[in-house]
Amino acid sequence: MNSPLTGSDTTDTTYDVLGIGFGPSNLALAIAIEEHNAGVPPERRLNALFLERQPRFGWHRGMLIDDATMQVSFLKDLVTLRDPASDYSFLCFLRERGRLIDFLNQKTLFPLRVEFHEYFEWAAARVRHLVAYDREVTAVDPVRDASGAVTGFDVVCAGSGETYRAGDLSVAVGLEPHLPPGVELSERVWHNSQLLPRVAELRDRRTPVRRAVVLGAGQSAAETVDYLHRSFPEAEVCSVFAKYGYTPADDSPFANRIFDPEAVDVYFGAPSEVKQSLFDYHRSTNYSVVDMDLIEALYATSYQEKVAGRERLRFLNVSRIRDVRTRAGGALDVVVEFLPTGEQRVLEADVLVHATGYRPRDLTTLLGEAAKVCLRDDEDAIRVSRDHRAETAPDVTAGIYLQGGTEHTHGLTSTLLSTTAIRAGEIHRSLLNRRTEHLRPSAGLGA
Repeated sequence: MNSPLTGSDTTDTTYDVLGIGFGPSNLALAIAIEEHNAGVPPERRLNALFLERQPRFGWHRGMLIDDATMQVSFLKDLVTLRDPASDYSFLCFLRERGRLIDFLNQKTLFPLRVEFHEYFEWAAARVRHLVAYDREVTAVDPVRDASGAVTGFDVVCAGSGETYRAGDLSVAVGLEPHLPPGVELSERVWHNSQLLPRVAELRDRRTPVRRAVVLGAGQSAAETVDYLHRSFPEAEVCSVFAKYGYTPADDSPFANRIFDPEAVDVYFGAPSEVKQSLFDYHRSTNYSVVDMDLIEALYATSYQEKVAGRERLRFLNVSRIRDVRTRAGGALDVVVEFLPTGEQRVLEADVLVHATGYRPRDLTTLLGEAAKVCLRDDEDAIRVSRDHRAETAPDVTAGIYLQGGTEHTHGLTSTLLSTTAIRAGEIHRSLLNRRTEHLRPSAGLGA
């Protein structure tokens, strides 16, 4: 095998844990491991490496709108709920940047999204020695011992063909953009995850934008509408959605308890029908909902434009996009149907943005051969234990921990930041406990 960081030959290196993906979830785990290793003798340290396909740390860069704020408290950072004394906290970051008092004077729990991303980058830089960037995983193969038991995994990366061996995996590959069936992306048709770079390209090329259409009714859709409206002051921006109006997010204190760490225990132990009920009851905390402040701001802007007699912000509610055709020269004909009557109208647009959400990545495709050792439930979803480890066949001693894609077992927080620090701590403890149970010595570099 090749060394992930130097490219030299280290064929006998085995990592205790190998992370696939390096977003906030695996970053939080890397910090937990780094803090553990700093306080124990070498023989008790975990030898870890995290593989990330991006060239540097990045988290939803395409939606880092300058004035957009986080929707979770800064106390739900990478470490605080696990260890309030950790010096990897958001408050320690602010202190180092010289902005702690300034932030406190704002009297808010919700930082700017760009600032929280800066915090993530700061934390990622501090554990840089545990990360190999520009490594896209293409295969995960079980490693069997002489008896046929699976004792580890070989993880193969594209391009360089590098292979890394580990006793356990932590899979945290995040979400991927969701698009309606048949949609083909182009220079004029985007997913909102590419909003900022696409707008920058249009500005750099001085491409005229007379009308932009946005499909979607959630927070990202509303933010996209607002950003396009501000970015192109001469353009008409049309928001298309099937609802009558944007639905406010339920961030009331009692509803927010669904994001408490204890709620994961309740959800995990509940019968399947109760899990579904909890999910349905509390969809309004996260899915297809918008912060009330943004709803009111958009409505106020729309009304002001009506008063002024120049309406650039239009809301095509109870509607669907039925077809998109490209004209000569690149402009789009977007066919919008008003659902109550079936009436259709054609909007000539320069840009169409699908703010249609995200979905978990297909773990079966990612894990490949390794997915075959995972047990499945009646819905063909991977069975997952409370410590976030995939349940596997009896002859498997290696572990696959899943950070994300576990809403069916662990609830709404599976893909959110709310319990990231707690989950990292739980996985870290499980890694240590299992190493003790199996009497697996720490691999150590070159071991």
